[in-house]
Amino acid sequence: MTSEFSLPLSRRQTLIAGATVSLAMAAPAFAARAKPTDTFKGASPMAEEFVTTKDGVEIYFKDWGPRDAQVIHFHHGWPLSSDDWDNQMLFFLSHGYRVVAHDRRGHGRSSQVSEGNDMDHYAADANAVVEHLDLRNAVHIGHSTGGGEVARYVARYGQPQGRVAKAILVSSVPPIMVKTESNPDGTPIAVFNGYREALAANRAQFYLDVASGPFYGFNRPGAKISQGVIDNWWRQGMEGGAKNHYDGIKAFSETDQTDDLKAFRVPTLVTQGTDDQVVPYKDASLLQHKLIKDSVLKLYDGYPHGMLTVHADVINPDLLAFIKG
Repeated sequence: MTSEFSLPLSRRQTLIAGATVSLAMAAPAFAARAKPTDTFKGASPMAEEFVTTKDGVEIYFKDWGPRDAQVIHFHHGWPLSSDDWDNQMLFFLSHGYRVVAHDRRGHGRSSQVSEGNDMDHYAADANAVVEHLDLRNAVHIGHSTGGGEVARYVARYGQPQGRVAKAILVSSVPPIMVKTESNPDGTPIAVFNGYREALAANRAQFYLDVASGPFYGFNRPGAKISQGVIDNWWRQGMEGGAKNHYDGIKAFSETDQTDDLKAFRVPTLVTQGTDDQVVPYKDASLLQHKLIKDSVLKLYDGYPHGMLTVHADVINPDLLAFIKG
C-alpha cells in the first residue's frame, strides 16, 4: 500500500529488501563476518538475479555452477516457475554442468506485467537472459509451454546467433495444440475455454485440481500420489499473475510453431510420455519429430505430462546421455 510518504517498490527491490531484513534478523553472526564484496568464486553477484528486458520487464533467473562449464538452460511449463527444474538443475550441477533457469514474465518472481504474454515475448525474454549472461554452446531444454518457448528462441535467436549446441523438447506444446482445419486432430477450443473459465472463477482450486489429477497422472488407478509434489505445483502457480496465466493459455494452445520446428538445424531430442493427459503425444512429440530434421524421438510408455518430476530417476540419465552423446 502506498501513501504520500511512500513510493511503490519494484519487484526486484521488494525481494532484495525482504532478503535483507531476513538476514539481518536471523543471522547477526554471519552478517558480522560477511562483507558487501563477498561472493563465491566465479559466481554471479546477487544483483544479477534479474535482467530487465527492452520493454522494461524484470526477469528473474538462477545461474549455478562453473562459469566455464557446458551450459544447460531450462524453460519451465505453464503456470509454473524455474523452481520446477530444481531436480534437474541439481542433477546436472552434480555432473559438472552450469545450469540456468528463468521465470517467464508473469510467472514466479518475474514482473507481472499486463502485456506481452505470448510466445514472441517469451522467446525474447529468454534471449535477454542469454545475452545478459553471454551464454554460448548452450543446451536448451523446455517442458510443455517451455518447449514452445525453446522452439521460438532457437529458431529466432539462438540458432542465428550461433549460441545453441542442442535442444530438448519434453512433453512440449508445438507445433500447435488447438484443433483447426489444418490440425484436425488437435484439442477442441472448448477445452481451453474451460481452462480460462476455471482459472477466472477459482484459480486456487483449479491449480489444485490440475496438480492432483492429470498433470502427474495422480488420477490413474494405482498411482503413487505425492502431496508434496501437488503442493509445490500449487505454490508455483499461485506465485504468478492471474492475467499472465490467463493470457498464457492462448499462447500455449493457439500459437502455430510449425515454421519454428522446420527451422531447427541443431541436434534435438523430442521426448514425451504416452499417457500425457495434458498435451496428447500424437499431436505433439510425433509431429515435432516429423518436422525437426534429424531429431531423435524417445517415448515413455504410460508416463504422464509431469514425468520430469515423478520419473526423474529415469528421465535425467536419458537427458544426460543425449547431451553427452
